[in-house]
Amino acid sequence: MKSIRFSLLAGLLILSAVSLAAKVDSLDVPSAVMQKNLKAVVVTPNSYSKGKTTYPVLYLLHGGSGRFSDWISKTPDKMLLQNLSDQYNLIIVTPEGEPLGGYIDSKFQKDSQFETYITKEVIEKIDNTYRTIRDRKGRVITGLSMGGHGALYLSARHPDLYCAAGSMSGAVDLDRKNWKIAPDFEKQIAAPFERILGSVGATPDLYAANSVVNMVDKLKTNDLKIIIDCGVDDFLIEPNRELHRRLVYNKTPHDYTERPGGHTWDYWENSLPYHVLFFNKILKANGVVTP
Repeated sequence: MKSIRFSLLAGLLILSAVSLAAKVDSLDVPSAVMQKNLKAVVVTPNSYSKGKTTYPVLYLLHGGSGRFSDWISKTPDKMLLQNLSDQYNLIIVTPEGEPLGGYIDSKFQKDSQFETYITKEVIEKIDNTYRTIRDRKGRVITGLSMGGHGALYLSARHPDLYCAAGSMSGAVDLDRKNWKIAPDFEKQIAAPFERILGSVGATPDLYAANSVVNMVDKLKTNDLKIIIDCGVDDFLIEPNRELHRRLVYNKTPHDYTERPGGHTWDYWENSLPYHVLFFNKILKANGVVTP
């Protein structure tokens, strides 16, 4: 009898915890500019269904070989986004991006216009579907690897959209000779890069112009609040250190951290809560935190 009661109590506690958790939606976000159908994961806090208030939004970008669902499916803790959404009363959106596309508008491929997609079509869809704060003061963005580059790139080019941006293990320099990678990996990723940007030899200016490491003056002018981190064993550590040095040199305030770890989901799962805490302080200072 005690065993039955204990099992019943445990089941009720689990059911209660699930019912109080943030809600995860899969949302269709079609692209008119690219003429194709794409998706995003949207996490709303448990409090969202209980009132009529508006919420700040975190746009969370995936890496170069990833998909929109990665942040829900690949973190060791499968409740990571739900817990952060509930803890900070924050809507979290993980949109689709182009593999190894850098979240830019390609000059070569009409079906790879992800700068326009993220900054116009995704934001418009989210703002028209959910109760969001439709202002830069309530909108932040970060991502991992190529998504880290994308977050800083988009915020540098669209300061009217975001008040803060971050990068985890960011591919902040698109020139791969500055990465610590094996020749076979370089050969594997060369074609997707060249599809979007052309070959490094033929279009070097495009690689330089679209690399965040060369956009530090824009980051300073935009008065963005910036957080950057990278694992000391990551193959992208040197480009991140170079970005940090340039930001220090031109006196751009930013939060920069190196931690043990490599290019792994264990690292990013540990990193994301620091980013959300950083953003929460900015959102609170902006007066847009939902109680």
